[in-house]
Amino acid sequence: MLNTKRSAFVIMDLQNGIVSRFANNPEVIQPFRKALDAARKHEIPVIFVRVGFNEGYPEVSPRNKSFSVVGQHGGMTIHDEATQIHESVKPMPGEPVVTKFRISAFAGSNLEVILRAKQVENLILCGISTSGVVLSTVRESADKDYAITVLKDACLDADPEVHRVLTEKVFPRQADVKTVDDWIATLA
Repeated sequence: MLNTKRSAFVIMDLQNGIVSRFANNPEVIQPFRKALDAARKHEIPVIFVRVGFNEGYPEVSPRNKSFSVVGQHGGMTIHDEATQIHESVKPMPGEPVVTKFRISAFAGSNLEVILRAKQVENLILCGISTSGVVLSTVRESADKDYAITVLKDACLDADPEVHRVLTEKVFPRQADVKTVDDWIATLA
């Protein structure tokens, strides 16, 4: 049984500009919704993470291959519609929305401060994409000595084979990898 008193459910990058990449299949959001509902039901603190930048992109280095394009073409500021949490998983009052400036949920954000304040030891992670925010956050969470659960069916990646390799071969080295239903069964 999971110690829900020392846990946090971290839902990463389910923001409009990223979820829209999977708009042709709205069912892909259902596992996220189901896990979110279970976390709330079991009073596990929920933390939303999004990527966004300040006006003028002071956080974006021209050497950063991933984000320098954003700085050149615009968009993805913290006020843009693209960086707001998708309505299907809308935060409730009191649920923090953490803004990060890189791939990992910890990079440039106040996530670790929130986790320490809540005395969290166990992280339940889900997000888009498996090869981006989930991979980077799993690695950093392990280095920070958190116990980690990755909800593999509440992670999406544009490349299904990369998702499979990460959830079957890479993540199990540092995290428990479960389906949403298997994780919910640990809460009962």
